[in-house]
Amino acid sequence: MNVLVVKANNRPDGISTKMYDAFMENVQGANVTTFDVFAEDMPYFGQDLFNAFGKVQNGETLTDIEARLLAAKQKAMDALTAADVVVFAFPLWNLTIPATLQTFIDYVYQAGFTFKYDENGQLVSLMTDKKAIILNARGGFYSAPEAQPMEMSVNYIKNVVGGVFGMEIIEEVIIEGHNASPDKAQEIIANGLEEVKKVAQSLQAVTV
Repeated sequence: MNVLVVKANNRPDGISTKMYDAFMENVQGANVTTFDVFAEDMPYFGQDLFNAFGKVQNGETLTDIEARLLAAKQKAMDALTAADVVVFAFPLWNLTIPATLQTFIDYVYQAGFTFKYDENGQLVSLMTDKKAIILNARGGFYSAPEAQPMEMSVNYIKNVVGGVFGMEIIEEVIIEGHNASPDKAQEIIANGLEEVKKVAQSLQAVTV
């Protein structure tokens, strides 16, 4: 089994960093690769990339940023292609995902790669053979009905990788409320990390 862990927090003391660490320390029986979106060279998705596509088609010379973008995009796509299970370890920052994780999604969110459209214009998912695990941390409480619509990190990742790409989301661990309830923070975090440990250990039983 090939497991790709997309790590999207560069704060050493970040709770989702601790979730990543707990997963890596407890996963067994798999070929595990980390794609650290803060450590990779990942220029933002934009006009430079579209310029690069045109130049490649016309056989023109790429600028440095264009070449970096194509290489970064291909590396992300190759990592996703090789994976049977994709683990996303990320925080809620400003109600959404870190910009570097958004860039990773932008790189792989490509018609003909992660999805396509059929003859009737309906979306067809192309990654239904892959499974996903979500590991998320958020300091406030967003599972309450009144706050849940504001949460655009887990909701977004689930809509993209599950809804558009078609991956089966097999596990989800969310640590929340440790900032909102500092008196219970240690307990909240410890319980969440124990759940991450169980998820990592149970991966051996997953059929791919």
